[in-house]
Amino acid sequence: MNALVHNMSKMAALLTAFSVVGTGIVAVAFNSTKVQIKANEAQTLREQLSALVPANQYDNQLATDVLVVTDPDQLGTGKPVKIYRARLQGEPTAAIFETIAPDGYSGSINLLIAIDAEGIIAGVRVVKHRETPGLGDYIEHTRSNWIFGFDGRSLSNPVSARWKVRKDGGDFDHITGATITPRAIVKAVHRTLQYFANHRDHVFSSGERKNEGE
Repeated sequence: MNALVHNMSKMAALLTAFSVVGTGIVAVAFNSTKVQIKANEAQTLREQLSALVPANQYDNQLATDVLVVTDPDQLGTGKPVKIYRARLQGEPTAAIFETIAPDGYSGSINLLIAIDAEGIIAGVRVVKHRETPGLGDYIEHTRSNWIFGFDGRSLSNPVSARWKVRKDGGDFDHITGATITPRAIVKAVHRTLQYFANHRDHVFSSGERKNEGE
């Protein structure tokens, strides 16, 4: 009987030891994966920002020179919006808004909207969406040229009344049967341009990782 109890105790100790070791291995693997995921996300962000604002147009740390703003009325979303500021020899050259078009056909559409210091669109990219494959996903720059239609646009090109898809009497193309998606993006880009025009000095204010609630 004593031998049985001893063996059972020994087995329990071994199982406990294996459990502890196994948990430790899983924890180490999880932390390593988490670190790698963050590194990959940071690299992806740097590539996305550089695609919108070429490296010869800034000499600051673009990915860390960030202003965070919250303005549901003007930006159309209650979520904080990050603004990456590009500067060359201390002078502002562009601002990239990491914002949301909340009213896409299948939900929110995450966008990067780059505006140069003069208020002209340098580029727009869709970074995340849930639009219907083969129909609404033409907003991706790898699937069509549609998103490049914003390049060079501003608040005066076109005038405010023309910041709509053609179906609504505006200047922007859309695919028949998939109007809601481009309509949401056009609206978000226009709102962002208006916000930039109204808050340009604040957008380029000095300092990093600022927060505000206007």
